[in-house]
Amino acid sequence: MKIFTQIIPRDRYAYFFSPWVLAGSIERISTEIRHLQRTEVDEMSEQFQKGQKGSSSMPHKRNPVLTENLTGIARLIRGAVTPALENISLWHERDISHSSVERVIGPDTTILLDFALSRLTNVIKNIVVNKKNIKANLDKLNGLIYSQRILLMLTQKGVSREDSYDIVQKNASKSWDNQSDFKEIILSDKGIMEILTKEEIDDLFSLDYHLKNVDYIFKNVFGK
Repeated sequence: MKIFTQIIPRDRYAYFFSPWVLAGSIERISTEIRHLQRTEVDEMSEQFQKGQKGSSSMPHKRNPVLTENLTGIARLIRGAVTPALENISLWHERDISHSSVERVIGPDTTILLDFALSRLTNVIKNIVVNKKNIKANLDKLNGLIYSQRILLMLTQKGVSREDSYDIVQKNASKSWDNQSDFKEIILSDKGIMEILTKEEIDDLFSLDYHLKNVDYIFKNVFGK
């Protein structure tokens, strides 16, 4: 027997709008792209077309206008979640205080989300990766990015974690303060050389170790 009624709890609508928090993921990705496009980082950027303007006052600029736009849109989409939840609490068998809210957030957020996902997909498909600058930024640290591997190898050789940390930190500070090569500092540390061989240290300073699972990760995510 079918029963028709307008006394329908709004929790089902709140459930419908709750996935809108994925706008947070849209903003997270957009913010990361914006950061990587900063002049002082310049590792990744939105595609910039010939004749496109990045700034009305500074012709040299290439602003991440698409991801900046997505960041703002994400805030609007997330804003629909709270009123959708507040719509659950209605008087008696249902008043219509929810109606004005749903008439706005229903069409607005679904259209915005569809647009945001489409725009983000397009941004990612056409993303420009600056491999040269990625390498340059890594090299600026003079090998300090490998400090964790030195730390872990020392612990595997029987040195306590606390002592290993102190040893590596002491040498890392020398590299920071003097802008000198971290690997050379490690090789000149007699205490470390009594524990590790030069061949082991050479291996620890290999970038290939950090990239070895990249192809697997992409295949696992994208199926290619």
